[in-house]
This record gives sequence, C-alpha cells and structure tokens, in this order.
Amino acid sequence: MTDERLITTYRYEKLRAVASGTIEAAAHTFLLLIAVRWFEAGSTAKSLVAAAGSFGLLVSPLVVTRVESSGWPVSRAASVILAIGALSFLAMHQFPTIEVYVPCCILAMACSTTSIPLMTQVYQENYPGRERGRRFARTVMIRIGAAAGCSYLAGRALDGHMENFRWLLLGFAGAFALSSFCVYRVPSRPLKASGGKHPLRALRYAKTDRLFRLTLIAWMFMGFGNLMMFPMRVEYLANPEYNLVLPEETIALIVGVYPNLARFLTSAIWGWLFDHVNFFALRAVLNLLFGLGICVFFASESLFWLIGAAVLFGIASGGGDVAWSLWVTKFAPPERVADYMSTHTFFTGVRGVAAPFAGYLLVRELGMKNLGFVSLGLIIISILLLAREIPWGRKARQADALVEEVSD
Repeated sequence: MTDERLITTYRYEKLRAVASGTIEAAAHTFLLLIAVRWFEAGSTAKSLVAAAGSFGLLVSPLVVTRVESSGWPVSRAASVILAIGALSFLAMHQFPTIEVYVPCCILAMACSTTSIPLMTQVYQENYPGRERGRRFARTVMIRIGAAAGCSYLAGRALDGHMENFRWLLLGFAGAFALSSFCVYRVPSRPLKASGGKHPLRALRYAKTDRLFRLTLIAWMFMGFGNLMMFPMRVEYLANPEYNLVLPEETIALIVGVYPNLARFLTSAIWGWLFDHVNFFALRAVLNLLFGLGICVFFASESLFWLIGAAVLFGIASGGGDVAWSLWVTKFAPPERVADYMSTHTFFTGVRGVAAPFAGYLLVRELGMKNLGFVSLGLIIISILLLAREIPWGRKARQADALVEEVSD
C-alpha cells in the first residue's frame, strides 16, 4: 500500500459521499413517496420499490464471483455497475409511467447495493487498519449531511408540486454518474482467486464459520423486523388511509432530514464506542433502539412524537451504519473480506426483498400499530440471540469500519 493509493482513494470517496447521500435520500424517501403520491401504486408495486436495493444485495455473491473470474480491477467493475444505475434513472425521467418506473427503480437501486462488497475489498486494500475507521467516519458524515440536505430541498421542491418529481429523477441520475466517475478513479486490483467457480461459493462460510452463522441468524430477525417497517414510515405519513395526510415537505423532514441530522451528530460517538465496547453487546443496544423507535413512531399521530421517533431512529441508524459495515472486517480473514461481505449482503438482500412484501401483506390484516409490535417481537429475539455471543466479542480484531448505506 502506498500513500498515493490512500490519498487518491480518500479524495474521491469524499466526493462520492455527496452522491451517495443523494442516492440514499432517493432510496429512503422519494422513490416510495413518488410511487404513493404520484403513481398511486398498488401494494405489489410499492413493495418492489421498497425492496429495490435489496435485490442488489441478493445477487452480490454472483457479482463478486463474476468480477473475480473476469480479472477486472474491482473499482472498474463497480464503476460500470453504477453507470447502469445512472442510465436507469434517465429512463425513468424520459418515460414517466409506472410500467417503466418500478423496474428501473429496482435496477438502479440494485446497482447501488451490488457494488458494496467490491468497494469493501477496495477499502481493505487501500486504507491501513489504523486509519480506516477515522476516514470512514469522515466520509459517512459527508454522506449523511448530503442525504439530509437533499431530503430537505427535494421535499420543498415536491411540496404541492409533485409533477416536479421528474427533475428529481434527473438529479438522482447525476448522482449515480458522479459516483461512477469517482469509483473509476480509485485504484484497485483484481480479486484474489479463491479456487471456487460456483456463483454462490461464498455462502459456504455461513456453514463453516459458527460465529458468522449465529450472527447472520440474529441479524435476520432484527433486519426483517426493521425492514418490514421501513417503507411503512412513508406509507403511514403519505397514504390518506391513515388520516395523517402530511404535506410532502413535512414527510421529507420526518423521514429524511431529522433522522439524518441525528445520525450526523452521533456518528463520532458510535465510532468511539465501537472501538471500546464489546461489539455484540453494542449491537444488542442498537437493536433495542430500533425497536423502541418503531413502537413510538407507529403508536403516535402526534407530530411531536413522530419527530421524536424519527430522531431515535436516526441515532440507532448512526450506530447501525458502522455495525453493518464493521462486522466482516472484525472477524473475517483479511483475504476473504469480499466473500464474507457478499454473504452478509446476500442475506440482507433476502430479508430486504421479503420484508416489504410481508409488511404490506400483514398490515391489511393486523393494522399498522399491531404490525409494529410484531416487528418489536422479532427484534427482541435478535437481542436474545446476540446475548449468547457477547463472550466472543472480546476476541474481535480492532474495528475497521468500511461501508455503506445499509444498516440492518
């Protein structure tokens, strides 16, 4: 590793963080808001939009295997994937129909998340362990600030003028294009050959590594409960069926701005805690915060409590960002980080695809508040499972926080 590689990577990652924050605002708030308010989409279409990024996580092991066999430098492959995301948003802008919107949302956001394991390997190679967490924290703060700023400006642009959504789609296309350019400029090497050819070969580590397997199971319960309610925040605030009927600007503030401000203010604290506190104990605390945020949010119709729950969710997400990226580099063999990460993202994709469909199906039977309690029950199970692993947390390597935008 040379200083030039480190400096170049860090320079372009700071610039890419602005684009990543814009893409994050699209994924967390505006793509679903457009589907609900402009297209008046049905539950299936809304579920597909909500699960869009998870499709990319689901296929990430295949992508890692394909990039490995191609011999491409990792960052070049990731750049091409992100460029496809830009083209998808351009197609949505040019052909603003629900038939084009939904599949292009899936393709674009899948491109964003598919690149995560590839970039994780890049950071493993280009950032020394003693600096990786600090440099990650700085770029993630830029990303969070960009997400909050984009949420505020886009919310104002749409408030009373939903027809402006096409300009937002154009802006999201530009964010993907900038991200593709930045990644292309980052130095990288081809993935080290593992000797396996099966596209899902990396999943074997979930079988052979007991600690990895148990943590994936705990994460499945927590992530399913959280992701089941994630799109429901926009649904709850935007759909007239729930009698809130808030303006677009207010929805953007509650879903996008306030949580991101809380994430921004607490990111450094979470980074310090990850360096000094047992990883599994801290992950259990984060899960509890997510569960409390869900209960408060969906049990209230008061703007005060909705904002309070949004802030609580943002605080939990600040730690979740680091925890989700931190896991594999603390326990995986350094040369197999991309494989472990692709397995982790694969199972995140499984729950990310299934959870929104389950949420939209169950909410009709149980109601929004009862669905929130079901989610809390799943999160409590995850906490109990994590409690069994706390002794293993003392054996972890120094925290090496990496990427990205997914925290559950």
